[in-house]
Amino acid sequence: MTFNLFLNSERQLRNGWWILIFFLVLAGFLLPAMVTAQENNGGVSIGLQAVIVTLASLLCQFGRRKPLAELTGKFNTRWLQELCLGGLIGSALMLLPVLILGIFGWVHWQWNPEGVSTLSSNLLLFAGVAIAEELLFRGFVFQRLIAGLGQWSAQIIIAAFFLLTHLNNPGMTGSVKVMASINIFLASILFGLAFIQTKSLAMPLGLHFMANFVQGGVLGFGVSGAEQPGLLIPVFSDAPAWLTGGQFGLEASLPGLLCVVITLLLLYTRKQKN
Repeated sequence: MTFNLFLNSERQLRNGWWILIFFLVLAGFLLPAMVTAQENNGGVSIGLQAVIVTLASLLCQFGRRKPLAELTGKFNTRWLQELCLGGLIGSALMLLPVLILGIFGWVHWQWNPEGVSTLSSNLLLFAGVAIAEELLFRGFVFQRLIAGLGQWSAQIIIAAFFLLTHLNNPGMTGSVKVMASINIFLASILFGLAFIQTKSLAMPLGLHFMANFVQGGVLGFGVSGAEQPGLLIPVFSDAPAWLTGGQFGLEASLPGLLCVVITLLLLYTRKQKN
């Protein structure tokens, strides 16, 4: 049988070409937005980024003549339950490290007088981040990689891509860079495993959103290096940054890394949805 570079054995366009098409469509939307933003001395807002990634994902999914439910999971009661469960796990991923840091006196908190006024903007910000990043990293491309290369090859490729997009974040230096890189890479594996286990984006969305919102919007830590005013203001002791995460956030802390590893192992043993 002659190998067909473009079509698979089912006479369908190969997954690699669909991935290329996705990034071309994404660039077609994103580049004009970037040019317009630069002309106005600004950047592409996270809300617009979420819209652009959503449009590119939908166009490619419908271009394959496949249902939306294959991309996002079927929107029903179970989808909402998995979204909420992901939110609970994401909250725990931040609250448990904070409990450890607080017990040992490595970090304490002060009330932010302006913290309440930031809640609504933080909710919108982190919802946009979760939608944009989960569709980009656990959506169309990830699912085509799984179909073409298998689950763990897809996981490694996407985790490396996820880490690459964070390497130039503020504070990515020294021991913080080492801890944060390991944590971010494993967090991507965790989010990917949540999708693989449930066949839905609900749990990864909940995980990602609440982890960021609790870390930044509530506890006042940096989120992947980006300073974020929250309800509380963390005050650090003389403990090293690799232990507390410092201004980068709990993603660069040893307790944060341990919680990600434990959660990853627990989710790995969870029964996969058929």
